[in-house]
Amino acid sequence: MIWKRSAVLRFYSVCGLLLQAAASKNKVKGSQGQFPLTQNVTVVEGGTAILTCRVDQNDNTSLQWSNPAQQTLYFDDKKALRDNRIELVRASWHELSISVSDVSLSDEGQYTCSLFTMPVKTSKAYLTVLGVPEKPQISGFSSPVMEGDLMQLTCKTSGSKPAADIRWFKNDKEIKDVKYLKEEDANRKTFTVSSTLDFRVDRSDDGVAVICRVDHESLNATPQVAMQVLEIHYFFSTTMKENAKPEQPYTPSVKIIPSTPFPQEGQPLILTCESKGKPLPEPVLWTKDGGELPDPDRMVVSGRELNILFLNKTDNGTYRCEATNTIGQSSAEYVLIVHDPNALAGQTGPDHALIGGIVAVVVFVTLCSIFLLGRYLARHKGTYLTNEAKGAEDAPDADTAIINAEGSQVNAEEKKEYFI
Repeated sequence: MIWKRSAVLRFYSVCGLLLQAAASKNKVKGSQGQFPLTQNVTVVEGGTAILTCRVDQNDNTSLQWSNPAQQTLYFDDKKALRDNRIELVRASWHELSISVSDVSLSDEGQYTCSLFTMPVKTSKAYLTVLGVPEKPQISGFSSPVMEGDLMQLTCKTSGSKPAADIRWFKNDKEIKDVKYLKEEDANRKTFTVSSTLDFRVDRSDDGVAVICRVDHESLNATPQVAMQVLEIHYFFSTTMKENAKPEQPYTPSVKIIPSTPFPQEGQPLILTCESKGKPLPEPVLWTKDGGELPDPDRMVVSGRELNILFLNKTDNGTYRCEATNTIGQSSAEYVLIVHDPNALAGQTGPDHALIGGIVAVVVFVTLCSIFLLGRYLARHKGTYLTNEAKGAEDAPDADTAIINAEGSQVNAEEKKEYFI
């Protein structure tokens, strides 16, 4: 087979030289305007590459394609290399196009189109083969993760050429502060790329999808992605431990909620131990005054609830519930004071003392207003009578006194009218 292939190659080469020699005498002058034209080609591994060589002015001069190893692939329309992946697309005096299917990385290199003029003219076309990156994988996550822990995730992909780009996203927001590593594969053609993401988790990360995205020109704008959904265990809380560092977990918080704000003697009471966390703290432990519940028949624990039947004064005290999960333990206390139903009813009825006080103030203000008004009217009336008597005293006789009195009265009325 090797001997036959070599013979075929020698045959076409000799034919090309003979054709070149035969046409050289009459075509040297005309061949000066003949040039083969080619273009570089980029193809994804496994795809098909089309190599085209064109000659705008050709006077029946042969065209030839050869591979990077200088093996003739096609001489005009005649196939020279036995490779089922290589096929003729078009052959004429002005064009020679061939296709290479199922392209591999080893096909990459410089291909030559030769125009057999005198001298021979060539044009180079570089075939670039893109290595497609493998689907990325995320490693480093072990469920569950405790709140406050430092998490390190690594995304890795192999087989890319050129080296792929890796980007991280959390809650659809890109994370920039990551580490990037590129290593050449054993074939010395492709690359293995990895990226490491470090961050400290908190409860807001629970259920969040962390996405590793691989971008590469071979993917036709459709990146490959890998996703890791986080599961974070934590205790519910609203405040941080005093002087705690940011990397420490939040201080656990538990709350006791009574079924009524005024527990009454003879009535039932339900105390609910509300504790939030992941995993959910279950079950909870109830105690009274630092010891066990004194009356298990009346004090029944059901899940998170403590049911006390028929409250009495002996139930007064401090009740405590403790909740525990994988993060730790937390507790809350409730001081129970059992109220007398009658006293509580009196407190909750209308405040008659308050109402009486308001009425007394209103009456007092009214009386004061009436008293002040009376004094004001009496004072003005006294002034009028005094002026009338003064007019009678100054008169020399009775008739004049009457006249003066009437005049004073008229003046007083005028003044009174003016006053009003």
